[in-house]
Amino acid sequence: MQPLPKATPPTQVFHVQGLSKTYRSNSIEVLALREVDFSAAAGEFVVILGPSGSGKSTFLNIIGGLDSATSGDAWFLDHQITKLSETGLTQYRREHVGFIFQFYNLVPSLTALENVQLVTDIARSPMKAAEALELVGLAERMDHFPAELSGGEQQRVAIARAIAKRPEVLLCDEPTGALDSKTGVQVLEALLKVNAEIGATTLVITHNAAIQDIADRVVHFGNGRIVREQRNAKRKPVTSISW
Repeated sequence: MQPLPKATPPTQVFHVQGLSKTYRSNSIEVLALREVDFSAAAGEFVVILGPSGSGKSTFLNIIGGLDSATSGDAWFLDHQITKLSETGLTQYRREHVGFIFQFYNLVPSLTALENVQLVTDIARSPMKAAEALELVGLAERMDHFPAELSGGEQQRVAIARAIAKRPEVLLCDEPTGALDSKTGVQVLEALLKVNAEIGATTLVITHNAAIQDIADRVVHFGNGRIVREQRNAKRKPVTSISW
């Protein structure tokens, strides 16, 4: 019998070592991150939990190229994020990262389709704006303005806008924080569908511990550090979440 071929390990998208961040104001120092080590594989869905002030958002902002580290190293594939210039960081964000925040930041005077086209007009090889909206279940709402959409629909437009440039990474900071449970489920279902269909490595910050069951892996932050991690043997469906 021929030996079975060895499984190829998944590509490591993020690799972080000793990442620290200190904020200084006059004589006051705040240690937001303390020598964090982290990695994430291609296509992985990671939920990041922790109380306010534990360093979650600071961490996400640094690996997303929105903030700089005080010390340590962060890599995205073969790009050393922590050594990039401002121009390099701008290019990294534009070409590789999709951001989703608690607030949708849609342009009120533009339709859903036009809001997504803001990204597709400048991306290297984008999907069609209508395709991105269809992927998040808004094919019939693309000609509506933000004021004509519910909160969950606006957040799904924001997701469509983030994925339209086909990012390798999707970084989400409290994407369901302003939504009720039913609407939050719809948004999480959209994120999981996007993760499965475009293969973007997805990191989701949340205060809702119930969300951890839908992830491949759960990372717990506390006092600027990763205090523990756990891997789920099997993802649970979003509809099983008890809000």
